[in-house]
Amino acid sequence: MPDGTPDIQSMKDERRIPIKKVGVKGLRYPITLLDKANSLQHAAAIVNLYADLPHEFKGTHMSRFIEVFNAHRSDLSMPRFLAMLGEVRRALKAETAYADVHFTYFIEKTAPISGQKSIMSYDCTYEGWVSKANREFLVSVAVPVQTVCPCSKAISRHGAHNQRGVVKATVQLGPFFWIEDLITVIEQSASCDVHTLLKREDEKYVTERAFENPRFVEDVVREVYSKLLTLGNFPRFSVEAENFESIHNHSAYALVEYPGNPPAPQ
Repeated sequence: MPDGTPDIQSMKDERRIPIKKVGVKGLRYPITLLDKANSLQHAAAIVNLYADLPHEFKGTHMSRFIEVFNAHRSDLSMPRFLAMLGEVRRALKAETAYADVHFTYFIEKTAPISGQKSIMSYDCTYEGWVSKANREFLVSVAVPVQTVCPCSKAISRHGAHNQRGVVKATVQLGPFFWIEDLITVIEQSASCDVHTLLKREDEKYVTERAFENPRFVEDVVREVYSKLLTLGNFPRFSVEAENFESIHNHSAYALVEYPGNPPAPQ
């Protein structure tokens, strides 16, 4: 108590119950990320920061989570994320520190025929934990895509049903990679990518391209899986696709994981 005020959080707790995660949730904060085209990108993030609490302490020091995160917000690149978590762990004198950071990433896209430029948004998440002996960092990107049903195309005299879907890839960080490259892998694995701005000539192009490239959700996740094996040396990853079906009142869904799908629940 250097200033004479009591440190209630550090007082002894007699119930002897350790807490796995305690911290701050739903923190809204500006962050800066690496951007492949423009060096840096500023984003508004929703942040959850936690640490474990040994059974002997009454509470954690919430302000220290914010102090550490604020010091790192101007460089929250992938290489710095685990360093930030290490500082949270040391500041809280915890065994393990955890964080998940949710943000929207923006990329300028060019329409395929007219060349018109617009901005596309992608929902991304950084998630990880650091202990004395281990650390893990996962990056997730959700990408909107278009798919055309191969079965519908094969059995219909006129056209085929198509829909918008979302493909989410979650990779465990090995070597550094760009978010943009992960998005490109996903967009190239669908019937066609989607755009914020399309002129009539662009609409014709993407409609015909999708029709000529029909994909089930099974096709999409397998295509992304194959491409991720060559994109980077990821220790593990998962790919899930959800199609918001245009002729059904439900979605079509598929999930693959590397290395290998786990056994089905009993």
